[in-house]
Amino acid sequence: MRIHPKTPIIVGIGQCVDRRLDFDATTAPSPQSLRLIAAQNALLDSGCREAISQSIDCVVAVRTMLDSVPGVPQPFGRCEKPASTIAAALGIDRAQCKYSHVGGDQPQTLVNEMAEAICRGEVRTVLLVGAEATLAMKQAARAQTMLDWSESAAGEEIDRGLGYPLLTAYELRNGLGSPTQTYPAFEHALRMRLGRSREAHLIAMSSLWSGFSKVAAGNAYAQFPEARSAEFLAAPSAENYPVADPYLKWHVAQDAVNQGAAVILTSVGEAERLGISPEKWIFLHGYAQARDRFVTERQDLSRSKAIELVIPTALEMAGKSPSDIQYFDLYSCFPCAVFLAAEALALDAGRVPLTVTGGLPFFGGAGNNYSMHAIVSMVEKLRADRQAYGLVLANGGFLSKEAAGIYSAQPVENWQPSTVDLQPEIDALAAPQLLEESCDAQVETYTVTYTKGVPQRAYIIARNEKGRILGRIRNGDQQLAQSLAENDPTGRTARFEHEDGTNFLVGIQ
Repeated sequence: MRIHPKTPIIVGIGQCVDRRLDFDATTAPSPQSLRLIAAQNALLDSGCREAISQSIDCVVAVRTMLDSVPGVPQPFGRCEKPASTIAAALGIDRAQCKYSHVGGDQPQTLVNEMAEAICRGEVRTVLLVGAEATLAMKQAARAQTMLDWSESAAGEEIDRGLGYPLLTAYELRNGLGSPTQTYPAFEHALRMRLGRSREAHLIAMSSLWSGFSKVAAGNAYAQFPEARSAEFLAAPSAENYPVADPYLKWHVAQDAVNQGAAVILTSVGEAERLGISPEKWIFLHGYAQARDRFVTERQDLSRSKAIELVIPTALEMAGKSPSDIQYFDLYSCFPCAVFLAAEALALDAGRVPLTVTGGLPFFGGAGNNYSMHAIVSMVEKLRADRQAYGLVLANGGFLSKEAAGIYSAQPVENWQPSTVDLQPEIDALAAPQLLEESCDAQVETYTVTYTKGVPQRAYIIARNEKGRILGRIRNGDQQLAQSLAENDPTGRTARFEHEDGTNFLVGIQ
């Protein structure tokens, strides 16, 4: 097979982890130090460090979590130009430098985008890199010690900003917010569609995650490499306390990580010019990405239209079916994300390994950059198993943005950028009327969040003949929060009172 010289390929991968629990401010990692280690590892992995360094003409840094939410304190200062700073540290001159949007979809979205740019001749060689040092940040805060994360190089850099908003003012005002506040809406809605009790779904989540933890236990780059039993994961304890119904601590992504990962892409022609061994080459056979509607605008909260479109589109471009894929990494911030992707693939989530890293609760939730680690791990798998194919699904926001890639060491003949645009189909979907009034409505889904084991906050999403309503309990109404925690409200009638622009849940019948 003749491979066109403009065909994009991955030729370098690198990642790193710092698990030190004994904090030392003089050696504590920063996002910049972890980005640098990961990037250096990727350059070395290519087999021609010096030559490929000179070939890189685009550097893109994945946005850190501290830069992802407006107004969040930056206790140790902020690197103003992360991509430029990495480029300068590596001695890369005259490269386009960019800082990504918010979202865990970004690593795969960037691979898709840069593969197209390479094929079109817009760039020659691209370094994608990201890192989080949230563990070091938390350790420094506990030790009441200052760190300096303000190092920043000069030079031009395109900051793409936060990107498309993930929640509306209506949603924020009425109870949605952080991932642990919002993903339970999908989890309970899925549970109800599947006809499961809370107890049955707890067992299903814990069984799924036990398998993920076993993969993490064997991963040298996992932040939490310990196999955990389904029984441990299903039982509330001091080690596994309630976070937000139905989640206990180890059901959710763990952000206390020091991790970095990097990927280098170039063209077949450039790889041949540089002398990079074909044993290093991994091809992107298919890809797709799409953005879903806002949470309360989705007709069915138990499904993800973006996942249902992105996965088959990427497979179709690759000319593959799910049965042709040997390795998967399905984004695993919360169990419902995996269940929904497995459903779209018609896979039994309890029987087929669905991660190559160990997943965000056990490998580690390295913020927007987790799927860079998934891509690196997938490349390692496919270099060793050269006839196999792997699928990476990256997720951003609240099942808001999905990006998929199909990879293999097998070459692609006549690679061309995708011409499929999935967004118009999603944008054309009808949305329910959102209510801002006092009314009764039947409960679709809900959650209760906890502080130190005590129910504190809660919201409900419900529907009636006029539309959908989202409402939260009043601050301090622990009696109602406790009642919701003890008694499943789904399918029952909720009473809302609208005051000063907010829908308040006042009771369940």
